[in-house]
Amino acid sequence: MLPHMARTELSRMAFLLAGGKSSRMGADKAFLDFGGQTLLDRALTALGAVCDRVTIVGDPVKFAKYGSAQSASTQSASTKYRAVVPDIFPGCGPLAGIHAALLDSLTDLNLILAVDMPFVSSQLLAFLFAVAENNDAIVTVPRSSKALQPLCAVYRRAFVPVAEQALRAGKYKIDASFSAVSVRVIEEVELTAAGFSERSFFNVNTPQDRRAAENQSF
Repeated sequence: MLPHMARTELSRMAFLLAGGKSSRMGADKAFLDFGGQTLLDRALTALGAVCDRVTIVGDPVKFAKYGSAQSASTQSASTKYRAVVPDIFPGCGPLAGIHAALLDSLTDLNLILAVDMPFVSSQLLAFLFAVAENNDAIVTVPRSSKALQPLCAVYRRAFVPVAEQALRAGKYKIDASFSAVSVRVIEEVELTAAGFSERSFFNVNTPQDRRAAENQSF
């Protein structure tokens, strides 16, 4: 728990999923440079602009320098209190990261973001929170033209038992668990009306993806 901060004082928490193996990239995606910032730092900055606390879900050794607590009086948008928590079900994909995040959470609403989405903006994240705060769904998730985007979504802690049941059953597809909970889908037309495009959800998974991202402006 944060020093001198009670559970009820945190309204928005964010968790950055950075525990992937990056096997298709051939290098650790979190530390790839885009526009003068690593994917990790780019995401932490965007999350810190809209959240009370930012936590990395990944290897505590790899991200050790990001895990030290900072005084609440010295926090800024890009240097929010950071901690690092590991997966409880290692090797089970992003669903395990969501599970570990929500178990660590100090509040009900939790933003989950994958580290490999370089075009996610703080404005989009604030929009997701605003929608989540105005409904009672367990999951608030945007849908692009391609699919649901469960790795850029807001989850309530009540998703924990659903995620754990799926993980214990060896069912690792995130949105397969959505049928067991209430879900508020933010449709593409809503995203477009709010000024957000498909580009926001671009994933950098391969060297080809990296080249495509580098050819776009940041």
